Amino acid sequence: MSAWKAKRFWQSATAEACDGGFTVRLDGRAVKTPARRALVLPTLAMAEVIAAEWDAQQGLVKPDTMPATRAANSALDKVAEQFDEVAGLLAAYGETDLLCYRATGPAALVARQADGWDPLLAWCATTLQAPLTATAGVMHIDQPAASVAVLRDLVHGFTPFQLAAVHDLIAISGSLVLALAVTRGRLTVEQAWDLSRIDESWQNEQWGVDDEVAALESLKHQALLEAARFYGLCG
Repeated sequence: MSAWKAKRFWQSATAEACDGGFTVRLDGRAVKTPARRALVLPTLAMAEVIAAEWDAQQGLVKPDTMPATRAANSALDKVAEQFDEVAGLLAAYGETDLLCYRATGPAALVARQADGWDPLLAWCATTLQAPLTATAGVMHIDQPAASVAVLRDLVHGFTPFQLAAVHDLIAISGSLVLALAVTRGRLTVEQAWDLSRIDESWQNEQWGVDDEVAALESLKHQALLEAARFYGLCG
């Protein structure tokens, strides 16, 4: 982790081909992950974005300004090393997906959820062949075992780099269905964000916006955008 505390020592960061993919070099020195693994990336586009993040650093290296670098490090140091565990945790969202738990009232909110979420559940049933059941309230309901299995296989089918992005798409939205819809082009990331925030938007309309909550939501929104961008860089 000490590398993250260093001041800029390089003149230029470049994206280059390497054994097994692409990498980033700082004045010819290959960048490594915090765990000292080789930063071998799946696409040149990803390497170019990461090189640009390193080139933008002035003075102390600031990881919070390097989202693609952090995601790649996570893919190599965490996801790839614990792939089945991470994929299993994310696939479990299919059993408690946000879109399946609906408000019991007022009627306008119930209708808004139905208008926004029903088409995605229909898409999940027809396109993904994984029908899910919606319910009113927060009491857990079991989803069809066959659908859970389909969703689990889809999640396990991602590469470690893709899964690093999908992790944030799911965790921030609260919905495996929304995340899969983004990765398959069914939704834009902005559409997924709006659909994941139907309840929050309703509350804001009724009671006004809390500044602290709004600031936190802004950070989550940006992180969701970055996750979708990183997924696109995976090729």
